[in-house]
Amino acid sequence: MITVPQEGRRRVPTLDLGSMSSQLAEELDAVWHGVVASSAFVAGPAVAIFERDWAAYCARRYAVGVANGTEAIELVVRALGIGPGDEVIVPTNTFVATVEAVVLAGATPRLVDVDPRTLVLRASDVDDAITARTAAVIAVDLHGNLPDMNELTRVADDRGIALVEDAAQAHGARWRGRPAGSFGVASCFSFYPGKNLGAFGDAGAVVTDDAALERRIRSLANHGRAESGPNVHERIGRNSRLDTLQAAVLSAKLRVLDEWNGLRRRVAAAYRSQLPPSIAPVEITPGVDSAYHQFVVRVHDRDRVRAALADRDIETGIHYPLPCHRMVPYRAFASGPLPGAEAAATEILSLPMFPHMTGEQLWSVCAGLADVGAHGPAA
Repeated sequence: MITVPQEGRRRVPTLDLGSMSSQLAEELDAVWHGVVASSAFVAGPAVAIFERDWAAYCARRYAVGVANGTEAIELVVRALGIGPGDEVIVPTNTFVATVEAVVLAGATPRLVDVDPRTLVLRASDVDDAITARTAAVIAVDLHGNLPDMNELTRVADDRGIALVEDAAQAHGARWRGRPAGSFGVASCFSFYPGKNLGAFGDAGAVVTDDAALERRIRSLANHGRAESGPNVHERIGRNSRLDTLQAAVLSAKLRVLDEWNGLRRRVAAAYRSQLPPSIAPVEITPGVDSAYHQFVVRVHDRDRVRAALADRDIETGIHYPLPCHRMVPYRAFASGPLPGAEAAATEILSLPMFPHMTGEQLWSVCAGLADVGAHGPAA
């Protein structure tokens, strides 16, 4: 048993946004003063600059800044003409916003199971779930990991449905050298503050190579406005614009995103070498260079372990404790039990993960897991 000395204990948070902001303090201060001085709070030049740079980072032709990641998905579904009578396949092991956005667009989600090893979508499950009503599948990049995008692309192309990527947890991840966000007809991002690339509030974006789709999304996000003039509204839209301050903050952080992801990967490697042998991390899909938005392990007696770690000032998270098909509003969207996601939901534990995590903090987590007798679930 490894015992953490009482006098050496310090609180270990699941995420330390303060250390990230501190690294960029001068630049972020200049961003704030620049936006205030310009008074261009909505649709300022910083928005176009970020859109250009984010599209390039994702190896896409276009990016549209929007208000948040949920609306990014809803806008894509609507812009594709998917609505009442159409089904969209979604993995049940995702943040509820993925499913919520499909419902808000008027379509019907069809919830499917995930790979029990990686907890992301499998092409075989998508293929089995396709019906005559299926219009699209949303591939969710979870915890910084991606599904097998080659197989998902093949199934979508063969069956004539749209592939949409929900890359909200995978900023900077790569699948066989291709960046997250570069797959399918469009990809959706959230820049919620806790993301690898996080704003100072809600923010999101859609990236695509389809010029016509980009124009429809941009119009829908801005009250349905036409390109011909600000008072011409050619469709029913909404107010889902990325504001100037958030765009400027994101541009400042984008310049260090690869550096921060590299630090996350170092933390992940250290976890793998220092965790008790009985604790197994959730697997990464072969071919993926994960962005490690979360570092997730599976443990037996998860709630006891989590409480014991909290007593040692070690914070943990659960992403996610209830699959979407078990939530009351979404129970009707699955045809039966989805055992892979259901089993994982009782075992998964997200350990502290952030770029500036110290060796002392990491040692405290690993020693704490050993000290409380944590071990993985029975095979």
